[in-house]
Amino acid sequence: MANREALRELQTRLASRLQAARSEGVSASWLAVRAGESNYLFPLAQSGEIFPLANIQLVPYSRPWFMGVVNLRGGLYGVVDLATFMGDGSMRARSEQSLAESSVITFNAALELNCALMVDGLAGLRKREAFTDATMPPEGSPVFFGNRFTDLNGMHWQEINLRSLSQLPEFLSISA
Repeated sequence: MANREALRELQTRLASRLQAARSEGVSASWLAVRAGESNYLFPLAQSGEIFPLANIQLVPYSRPWFMGVVNLRGGLYGVVDLATFMGDGSMRARSEQSLAESSVITFNAALELNCALMVDGLAGLRKREAFTDATMPPEGSPVFFGNRFTDLNGMHWQEINLRSLSQLPEFLSISA
């Protein structure tokens, strides 16, 4: 129970910091998340709100990475398991506790896609100064991959262009 409260508190703090970053100008560039064994960066201008994962309704005959739909503030959003979509932990078994600790991040309303990405953890907001190195994605990477960054601790972070992802036919086609 304490873990759940701590997670909600972190999500509330991140959501308020995200809103402050948007209203005060660009003080942070990305929302950092963990999905499976990988670290990802979502551009703040393309990211929406952060919610705890709750009351997801399964959708039959859909792709393994499509978790179902969820009601967020009165709107229906499709939920994509980012780790499974990326091939990191494909078809991994999830316990109720791991699902309860997961979060969903909606796409920015300007992208006009009622979709949320399920991630395993939130790592906060990041500025460019938090990274020591940036490289172009390797050849053959998905079109929605941006630069790959290395932080001060030597951890690698892959930038995901949510606008490009939201227009990808493979992402939009959820039927199995």
